[in-house]
Amino acid sequence: MTERTARIKRVTKETDIVLHLNLDGSGISHINTGIGFFDHMMEGFARHGFFDLDLKVKGDLHVDCHHTIEDTGIVLGEAIRQALGDKVGIRRYGHVILPMDETLMACALDLSGRPYLGFDVRYTAERIGEFDTEMFREFFYAVSYAAGMNLHFKQLSEGGNNHHIAESSFKAFAKALDMAVCIDERITDVLSTKGSL
Repeated sequence: MTERTARIKRVTKETDIVLHLNLDGSGISHINTGIGFFDHMMEGFARHGFFDLDLKVKGDLHVDCHHTIEDTGIVLGEAIRQALGDKVGIRRYGHVILPMDETLMACALDLSGRPYLGFDVRYTAERIGEFDTEMFREFFYAVSYAAGMNLHFKQLSEGGNNHHIAESSFKAFAKALDMAVCIDERITDVLSTKGSL
């Protein structure tokens, strides 16, 4: 099988990002975004999706966390799209209902090439560490549009602990994406009646 990897470098006046992604890894990561809680979320994403991920971000954190988080989402989405190549043989769809203590999170996605984000997740705190909770939606929006991915989250329980709500989202995304990118030997081209994704 061809190696499904991507290396993306994005430099703007607001951020300098280098990301290397291997979809067929073992969950090894080296993450430094300058935001401790974001590092924790991205490490969980890599580990639970079995993706190897190297990520270094220098952002304008003296302003706030917005550009660092949103631009990382853009770069991750671009890397997913690039690593998938022509998408021949992939299952395309992925879904999971993931429990984390009192929180129950559903995530479903379609690597259709058509971007969309549904985000029914509720936070009761404005921040977790140095991470503004309103940025979770912005991150996943950026990933979905850069990757060309239809991505939905639905919080199935009231939750209570914002750390658990956030972490369950990243882990559920990882598990659903892992399912969707898996190669299925029954699929000899792309899983679409159109003939392309």
